[in-house]
Amino acid sequence: MALDRRIVELYDEYTHKPLDRRIFMHRLLAIAGSTAAAEAALALLEPNYARAQQIAPDDARITTSRLDTTVDGVAIKGYLATPKAQAKRGGVLVIHENRGLNPHIEDITRRMALEGFTALGLDFLTPVGGTPGDADAARALFPQLSTEAVVRQGRAALKYLASRPDANGKVGAVGFCWGGGAVNDLAVSAPELAAGVVFYGRSPDLAKVPLIKSRLLIQQAARDTRLVQMLPDYEKALKAAGIHYDAIVYPDVDHAFMNDTSAERYDAATAKQAWQRTVTFLKAGTGTA
Repeated sequence: MALDRRIVELYDEYTHKPLDRRIFMHRLLAIAGSTAAAEAALALLEPNYARAQQIAPDDARITTSRLDTTVDGVAIKGYLATPKAQAKRGGVLVIHENRGLNPHIEDITRRMALEGFTALGLDFLTPVGGTPGDADAARALFPQLSTEAVVRQGRAALKYLASRPDANGKVGAVGFCWGGGAVNDLAVSAPELAAGVVFYGRSPDLAKVPLIKSRLLIQQAARDTRLVQMLPDYEKALKAAGIHYDAIVYPDVDHAFMNDTSAERYDAATAKQAWQRTVTFLKAGTGTA
């Protein structure tokens, strides 16, 4: 049976406002009616990384490593995954949610490598000490990141991916939630971005939309009214600027429908469709076979 919508919406507020854990639990208990019911709801909502892993870190088809380097004076750290096949290929920057570089984003990075890209899951919390193991602690760090700092890190990562010996020089980006907003910020700030895919992310500064050089694929969830309400103005600005884009609002799904670590919000059919669109779009944008 599906959860009470009030619980799903409360969890969304908890992860995005964010609410203090004690306040969240107090309100959750009030809706659920008992500690057992609240715990059952959390089991469906909170991430379970082991259950959702699709590609093992030691999968024989790919190579993975930890990246720790500096590009143009900017320290970048993250999780790198590449196909075993020797070929020039496009790069994809994978941008995490507001939980940082966690096992789910590393799994997404491996999935991208299996699709034929050099994929980098960048830890955007590097300037504030890196992603901590606790999700609440990670969320608390994001307000310390300025848009300018995020763009600097993103552009350094794009340059790294484009300049590798196995690179064809073209790089795209895909981001989820906070990362979707970061893709939009990169799109208005980084003319070197070839293609950007936004999963349920906020719009950028609309005054800067005419600066976009990349193609964009914007994918939102119909129940995510907070973000869907932003889309018409964003589309208006994109059309006025003559930007090539596709925008899709998937019906009857929640924010984070792509995140298979959360049993309640994940929608397998929509996630499969959105992933196929993402891969096709990024391959076309980065010239990757």
